[in-house]
Amino acid sequence: MTFHMHLRAVEHAEIRHDHAWLEEFMGAAWDWDVRRAEHDAGIAESIEKDFGSVHELYEAAGGLPEGRDGTWELPVFGGDVVHHTPADRKPPFVRLAPEETRRAAAFLTEISFDTLWESAGPRLRAAFGPGWADEDVKGIYHQHHTALRGFYHRTSTAGRGVVKAFWY
Repeated sequence: MTFHMHLRAVEHAEIRHDHAWLEEFMGAAWDWDVRRAEHDAGIAESIEKDFGSVHELYEAAGGLPEGRDGTWELPVFGGDVVHHTPADRKPPFVRLAPEETRRAAAFLTEISFDTLWESAGPRLRAAFGPGWADEDVKGIYHQHHTALRGFYHRTSTAGRGVVKAFWY
């Protein structure tokens, strides 16, 4: 079983606060060919399995000047949550307005990955178990951080918002 966080850069005026519309909009983009084309164009990003622990990496910034205003929450789980019906167990979608996207981009640009890793790395590393080399685990998180930093920078520079889907 796999699970993913899928992000798309979108003109803010196009984003609806409607779970059914977001499900169709994001579902169409989850098609492999569409996702690959959007990723190559720099307007989509996804993280398989590790997105929760990437959030934990950014949570380490909560006590740092770069994250005290809560911006550390924006890259993964932060934003305007759009739920389906209460009886439905489908994961919600999350929307970020262009201003929130700019704040997320600024946070990811300003925060030092090494500072985050120094604080959160040992705990995140332990979850991988003894068969993993420290540098390999650190490299996985550095790759996720670099990809998110690039995505949010491109998206904020274009003045767009972000829609996030969590596929389980």
